[in-house]
Amino acid sequence: MIEEIKELLKKATGEKDVVVEIPADKQFGDYSTNVALALAKKIGRSPHEVAQEIISHIGTQKFIEKIEIAGPGFINFYLSKDFFIGEIKGIGKNFGNGTHAKGYKVIVEHTQPNPFKVFHIGHLMNNAIGESVARIINANGATVKTATYHGDVGLHIAKAIWAMRKGATLQESYAVGNKAYEENEAYKQEMLDMNKKIYEKSDKAINDLLMQGKKDSLTQFEGMYQKLGSTFDYHFYESEAGEIGKKFVLENLGKIFEKGEQGAIVFRGENFEPKTHTRVFINAEGFPTYEGKEVGLAKIKKDKFKYDSSITITANEQNSFFNVVEVAIGQVFPQLKGKMRHLAHGLLKLPSGKMSSRTGTIISAEELINQVKEKVLAKARDRSLTNEDIEKIAIGAIKYSILRQHIGGDIIFDFEKSISFEGDSGPYLQYTYVRAMSVLQKAKTEKVKPSFKKVPKEVGALEKMMRQFPEIVEKAGQLYEPHIIVLYLTELAREFNNYYAHSKIVDKTDESPYKVALTHAFSIIMNNGLQLLGISVPEKM
Repeated sequence: MIEEIKELLKKATGEKDVVVEIPADKQFGDYSTNVALALAKKIGRSPHEVAQEIISHIGTQKFIEKIEIAGPGFINFYLSKDFFIGEIKGIGKNFGNGTHAKGYKVIVEHTQPNPFKVFHIGHLMNNAIGESVARIINANGATVKTATYHGDVGLHIAKAIWAMRKGATLQESYAVGNKAYEENEAYKQEMLDMNKKIYEKSDKAINDLLMQGKKDSLTQFEGMYQKLGSTFDYHFYESEAGEIGKKFVLENLGKIFEKGEQGAIVFRGENFEPKTHTRVFINAEGFPTYEGKEVGLAKIKKDKFKYDSSITITANEQNSFFNVVEVAIGQVFPQLKGKMRHLAHGLLKLPSGKMSSRTGTIISAEELINQVKEKVLAKARDRSLTNEDIEKIAIGAIKYSILRQHIGGDIIFDFEKSISFEGDSGPYLQYTYVRAMSVLQKAKTEKVKPSFKKVPKEVGALEKMMRQFPEIVEKAGQLYEPHIIVLYLTELAREFNNYYAHSKIVDKTDESPYKVALTHAFSIIMNNGLQLLGISVPEKM
């Protein structure tokens, strides 16, 4: 509808760029534009006069009930009742899916847990964002492939394997090894020597321990992916990317890369792109750094999937890394210039503060989920929920807390607020959906079938909000912002609960079939929206 109104305004004004928005305050219509203000300033006339002239050019439109001028010259559009009823009638199981990105190919890389390390709450945050972004882009018509990238080679692996050979468990190995590396020079040298053997694959015992630890880690990660409802089309590994990246860096030595201090090979980003800097791509020992591996990863992705856009989601601590690496990759592979995008998020913090895998003071994703489950169980002790339901509620609470704000800022996780059934939380949305399904079950039991034969004299805020869903999904996809859907669903849930509180939906009156039909349409939107956020719905609450 926004596009249709834009076209009317473009024809009426001759302007190419027209802004049409959904007003935050419902008294200002269903859609609003400031085009008259912008045009009046350009031609030196009164905004009010220009607005009147635009309205006269638009004329009568079947789907518009009235057009009003507000304030200094805003034009507000009020859509007709027949239009809204027609839109609600058309709500089916795929409602919200669009086509504006049809034919576009996107690869989304996210989560990236490393073998021998704990799947921690930082990975949980990354996964929630990455999974939702991928689903939203797909809902807008694009072909989407998801990938995760594992650091299965490098000094962190040497530290972990060294610790395991000293008796540490898989889960604690990296923290133990890192502590020894920083505190004991002899141990540090042992790990450096081991790191070289890992790269060269020259020690069978170390290789065997590496392969078994990697296998066990990936099995644990897969269990967490299942909990989170996340799947990946591709699993990429640093061991593979490193060799390929090193090859391309060396091939471009003297052209894109150059020799730095002590024999390292560097990329002087500032020579190619202002405001970037120099980074090492192959270290003095001849091993590819994270930067060098990223070059290899770009090649692997390109060969696996001929994408139009490659999105990598990481914490914003890596902003400077990607600023340089993307420039370097664009030089090595010119066809990828402009196709790489780094979506940076903040940190997920608990009230106790920031965590660190280097020191071992980390909070695993499993631990956080269990803590929230305990609180959900205490809150819903009299609701006879299954363990599966409790877990869905807990994970929904965490995901909502992560996705409810703009990607980029830090989040301090609020345990009590996250599990609230009253509003602004994942459980609130889940509860509202379960309530709607309960109403529909009651209607089925009492043989009240949904129907639009008898409709109300006026449509309310619920109907008006429901038909906005496709536009919300499109906007979220264009901006890569799940929080747009979160905010919309929260407001929609409030409208439904208000409708539920003031209207008996299932009864013997003539209006009941329409109310049931409206509830059914609402349940579709809420279910589809929660799926885009990666939030599962329990059987009961």
